[in-house]
Amino acid sequence: MDRDAALARLGSGEPWDLAVIGGGATGLGTALDAAARGYRTALVEAGDFARGTSSRSTKLIHGGLRYLARGEFRLVHEALEERGRLRANAPHLVHPVTFLIPSYSRWTSPYYGLGLKVYDLLAGRQNFGPSRVAGREEALNLVPTLAKDGLRGGVVYQDGQFDDARLAVALLRTFEDRGGAALNYVEARGILKVDGRTAGLRVRDVESGAHFDIQARAIVNATGVFADAVRAMDDPAATPMIAPSRGSHLVFGRAFLPGPAAVLVPKTDDGRVLFAIPWHGHALIGTTDTPVESAAVEPTPSAADIDYLLEHAGRYLSPPPTRADILGSFAGLRPLISTGHGNRTAALARDFAVVVSGSGLVTIAGGKWTTYRRMAEAAVDRAAEVAGLPPRPCPTADLRLHGWAEGAAAGPFDSYGSDAPALRALVADRPDLGDPLDPRLPEVLGVHAVWAARHELARTVEDVLSRRTRALLLDARASIAMAPRVADLIGDELGRDEEWRREQVRAFEALVNRYLPMG
Repeated sequence: MDRDAALARLGSGEPWDLAVIGGGATGLGTALDAAARGYRTALVEAGDFARGTSSRSTKLIHGGLRYLARGEFRLVHEALEERGRLRANAPHLVHPVTFLIPSYSRWTSPYYGLGLKVYDLLAGRQNFGPSRVAGREEALNLVPTLAKDGLRGGVVYQDGQFDDARLAVALLRTFEDRGGAALNYVEARGILKVDGRTAGLRVRDVESGAHFDIQARAIVNATGVFADAVRAMDDPAATPMIAPSRGSHLVFGRAFLPGPAAVLVPKTDDGRVLFAIPWHGHALIGTTDTPVESAAVEPTPSAADIDYLLEHAGRYLSPPPTRADILGSFAGLRPLISTGHGNRTAALARDFAVVVSGSGLVTIAGGKWTTYRRMAEAAVDRAAEVAGLPPRPCPTADLRLHGWAEGAAAGPFDSYGSDAPALRALVADRPDLGDPLDPRLPEVLGVHAVWAARHELARTVEDVLSRRTRALLLDARASIAMAPRVADLIGDELGRDEEWRREQVRAFEALVNRYLPMG
């Protein structure tokens, strides 16, 4: 992937059918859908791909049990259908995970056992496996660190797990395989109009500071929690539609979840959901649902969020995790659609909406990772209509994503799928690239940084350690130790000088402080 060539293409004055603003799950999915239909499509992202919410999820591809409890069967059924499609289209990134809902009361297993049978039925042929009731002994075999006092057993079911940022990269590369042009670090600064109708974008290349125009017949605003800012760019009087909610997560060593299963607590004291999930050899615990006044590029868990997660995880895990055990913490902002009634975001559904402004700006907002493809389909349908493009059917339901490969690979290249042999070939040519960047994360290798700069548009140390690999999330302190080596590796690839490398390390160290627990 050649950034200079893509930049020249975007700035050439070439007319596009669609221009998409936003390089997260929804924006990348929308751009891919459009390109797969044969529409000329460009995408710009002000930061890095999946820098925001799309790399900070709970790492689950699921139907949403809490929506089932509310009777939102259509939403759950749609999500379960998309879960099955994602597993088929990206088996190198999406796979089943066993969940246990622990039972400490007489009614828990019958109640959730019945609900999960409905979950099975809604999944239909896309079901990952039947749910069942488990006894105490089996529950402890699945989750050996489960608190034993009063444990009766639980309910076992299957759901989906994935690596969110790596799936975003797969969407990016599939989009480019289909002829699209995408660039990170290019921000939309204005919407061009002709006779009051959207006609393109005024953008700025963040790296060079240069401005240029992108002509397009339709503009899609897919900026997640920042959607209202883009809508205001189009129409300063636009009524806000996003109610951001902060979901916080803590990362611990695998010793806190050494068995094969994840834990779901469907309802905590205040009605929220708690997950404890094995992920990349670690234990991920989340999530909160905290309303926030405004969107931030780098949201962080509050001290109250951390206390909440530690307190509730400590009720179900033994020994209970403490602040001293936290290897990293991160937060993502959910782009929930406001109902205009109150501020309890936990009560808002993860449905989505497509809104068209008077000038023709198409905004796609809401939703979640699991349903990104369905959201993209709806956005492109509407954008094509607004632009007067010839209608074409959506082909993405069965579109294999870049890296698709049969069978699950193991080891440091498992999420690269069919690209894994090329990474191994790089290591064969340069054995030093096969060395771990830090012994605390032995599967994060130098070759990952080189590959990211050459093929995945990684431009900074943060891009590599936060999203192309997940080192920052998995062990923040270990990622600091990796930063100088990564700066050298990608600096060589990008032709950067020593001052750039030093500044990259300084900036990354400052960023890492946000991923360490607050006092």
